[in-house]
Amino acid sequence: MRVAVVGTGAREHALVWAFSKSHRINGLACFPGNAGIANLADCFDCNLDDIGDLVAKIKAYDPDLVFIGPETPLDQGLADDLRSLGIPTIGPGKDQARLESSKVFGKEFMRDFGIPTARSFHVKTSQELTTALAAFNPPWVLKKSGLAAGKGVLETGDYREALAYGQAVLQNDELVVEEFLRGYEASVFVALDGKNHLVFPPCADHKKAEEGDGGLNTGGMGAICPVPLLRDKEWQEVLDSVVDPVVHGLKSKGLMYQGIIFIGLMITDKGPRVLEFNVRLGDPETQALLPRIRNDFVDLSEAIVTGQLDKVVLDIDPMTAISVVIASEGYPGSYKKNIPVQHLPLNRNGKFVLFHAATRTGDNGQILTTGGRCFSAVGLGETFEDAQRRANRGASEVQFEGAWFRKDIGRRLFNLALQLPV
Repeated sequence: MRVAVVGTGAREHALVWAFSKSHRINGLACFPGNAGIANLADCFDCNLDDIGDLVAKIKAYDPDLVFIGPETPLDQGLADDLRSLGIPTIGPGKDQARLESSKVFGKEFMRDFGIPTARSFHVKTSQELTTALAAFNPPWVLKKSGLAAGKGVLETGDYREALAYGQAVLQNDELVVEEFLRGYEASVFVALDGKNHLVFPPCADHKKAEEGDGGLNTGGMGAICPVPLLRDKEWQEVLDSVVDPVVHGLKSKGLMYQGIIFIGLMITDKGPRVLEFNVRLGDPETQALLPRIRNDFVDLSEAIVTGQLDKVVLDIDPMTAISVVIASEGYPGSYKKNIPVQHLPLNRNGKFVLFHAATRTGDNGQILTTGGRCFSAVGLGETFEDAQRRANRGASEVQFEGAWFRKDIGRRLFNLALQLPV
């Protein structure tokens, strides 16, 4: 089978890596890919914002299946265009992608189907903004309605900061203001084939830049899979009160599709609450999730595009996986690009794997950084400590000027899990 992956980050490297292990692959491409992906697949230069050019290049490759990674091409209708050409594609059409591209639409969907979520206000004017802020005690949560590359959320106890952020967003977008929820976050990925669904093991992203979950929001500094606090009882509550109503709602509204829905949760002392929907795999969660899936990834993907997920039984490695993002100095603020990478660790016996996120190969063959989040180092282990040690050791071996990473990914969740009664 000839498979094409769309995207350029560590999520896409993990997808290409998973596909490359299949015995059924006889062609593997990525549009546009990165320096690490180029070691596993043919990479084709393209602009992800130019859907016409992207469709033409994918059509010329003549794939049997396309897996779309990032949100922007989905919002622009890439999956619709590919399906119109008869190309089996994993990813929602433009209409279904509104679940992610419009926070307002997502919140309305939750309300329509009784899906537990935070109380919120839909804000379109400055007057509505001041009313919404007055309705909640600080800290406030303000969310840009449209796409924002994972960084469109402000949590603050400073009224002036909240007001300024909200007014800036309202210059060209709408806003959701909602109550601040306390607990821990979890990411639930559900595969959809148009009629059936399949739930993957839960993950937990770490959005804050600083250790101890402080500092600015980022696109994600690491993830753990599974989530140690989500034991059988808590996990069943997620399935019953969140996943089942979401799938029911998708079917009722005619929004089912062939792809992935990502349900972002806050697990509170009153149960799970949905923070947001994404219509794709997440980054950095994918890098921790895919190494635990033992199924042939071509078989799994084919089941999605042929409506046969009901015949799939997931084979999940019992090990814990931790992905650690290696970032450029200054991220999530301003940072340099095109920094030469001096050293990279090798993959190790199924217990460590490195995924490129923002890299390219220079004219002299040197690997250069191209963004803020540059690599994901993934460690696997029979225990949390083993997985963390392998991930952090690998991350420390990624060497370029200004490289840094959080050393505590998953630690808070694991420590809290140790405090739970047996």
